[in-house]
Amino acid sequence: MSAPYAPVTAEIARRVTHIVGERHVIYAATDRLEPYGHDESVDESGTPHLPELVVRPGSAAEIQALVRLANTANVPITPRGAGSGLSGGAVPIYGGIVLDVCRLNRILEIDTENLMVVVEPGVITSEINEKLRPHRLFYAGYPMSLESCCIAGNVAENAGGGKAVKYGVTGRYVTGLDVVAPNGDLLQLGGKLVKDVTGLNLLQLMVGSEGTLGIFTRIILKLLPLPVASVDLLCLFPTAGAAIGAVPRIMTSTGIIPTAIEFMDQTSVRATCSYLNESIPYEQAGAMLLITVDGTDAGQVERDYERIGEACEANGAFEVYVADNRTTSERLWRIRRNIAEAFKVISPHQSLEDIVVPMAAIPAMVEAVEKLAIAYDVSIPCYGHAGDGNLHATPVMNPAWSLERWRTTLPDLLTELYRETARLGGRISGEHGIGCKRKGYMHLAVDEGSLRMMRTIKRALDPNGIMNPGKIVDVEAPA
Repeated sequence: MSAPYAPVTAEIARRVTHIVGERHVIYAATDRLEPYGHDESVDESGTPHLPELVVRPGSAAEIQALVRLANTANVPITPRGAGSGLSGGAVPIYGGIVLDVCRLNRILEIDTENLMVVVEPGVITSEINEKLRPHRLFYAGYPMSLESCCIAGNVAENAGGGKAVKYGVTGRYVTGLDVVAPNGDLLQLGGKLVKDVTGLNLLQLMVGSEGTLGIFTRIILKLLPLPVASVDLLCLFPTAGAAIGAVPRIMTSTGIIPTAIEFMDQTSVRATCSYLNESIPYEQAGAMLLITVDGTDAGQVERDYERIGEACEANGAFEVYVADNRTTSERLWRIRRNIAEAFKVISPHQSLEDIVVPMAAIPAMVEAVEKLAIAYDVSIPCYGHAGDGNLHATPVMNPAWSLERWRTTLPDLLTELYRETARLGGRISGEHGIGCKRKGYMHLAVDEGSLRMMRTIKRALDPNGIMNPGKIVDVEAPA
């Protein structure tokens, strides 16, 4: 966005301090502001994006006052949760104010009669299910990074995870939101309702809006009964093509929807086992599938995983290991959850991508990634949520290259990757969001009419352009 924003002056900092108290404001302290200038994505531009001020409000009323101040002063304001995002969504591109929701971290209500939980935006996602377990309920929309992310970020990105193939992504479970709009109004959208068609669906407009249309102050989530049985299968295949090709056939041949189907190529598994000092029998496998089956009947779960294991063997798996206890299952999932961290150790210069294609197109997408790796002379390990078509293809800088060559080459490589994704009917992000990282590539997968509609909505709801500018799409400065 090209709006000319005003700086955060000492007077603005004084007014912010008056709203929330001195202990909840960081101003004119570069070392303390620095952690808020990035998220977990790798920014290859080399450009720092420090905020001028960080504020930690303690109520919806304080957030309203802060947003109204930002509007009046023409200062950009960037909402931030745990800072664990992978698209630059919480990075203050234009400086200004970062609004950290970490103080709003209470679970307000567990409503067992309506199967709902009401939480504040700064609650760490894993804490929700910890509190729900004694009630034999769970929140099913959580992502892979549930122990390090907060629920507001999940809703802002419409985050998904390994279990999305059966349970779906965050948005399926959000039934109510309190949102501070860019003009400072407090909107109360939805509620403890399973059905609601009372006017336009503003609730789902806010889900996945990446903090560009408002700031969440209260979130209502739908709950499900906690499964009583869960089993994981580790299925070894000779090649990546054989593993990924088996995914659609597993579901069509068995009629069973697994809880999760995770794909890991050998490069990913080898790197992560080394990082964790772990040992699993990957040497003969070109790729693996990690498949979870759960349910409320242990006998049915056993029958389901046996049929799925047989289907994997019929489609090329030469070994199927069963993890039917929590310790063994956690050992396998720990490998899957740490792949991204392992590659950060191997090289800080990489681009963790988040492409998604129709399930039947997964084999063609993996083949295209392999060809791109050869064409560009880089490693592109591939892993992800194969059951829903969401793959994390991760170009990693060739160690022989200079950083300048990498920065010059990466945009061309990503352009080809995204074009191939779109050709196969896919999109450039399945769960991590667009943020500033993928904003420049949106036109490769989204038609101009849709982009124009996004800009129109942004202008209408945020005419001064102060709410998390520089994310998703560029919007011309208001006249």
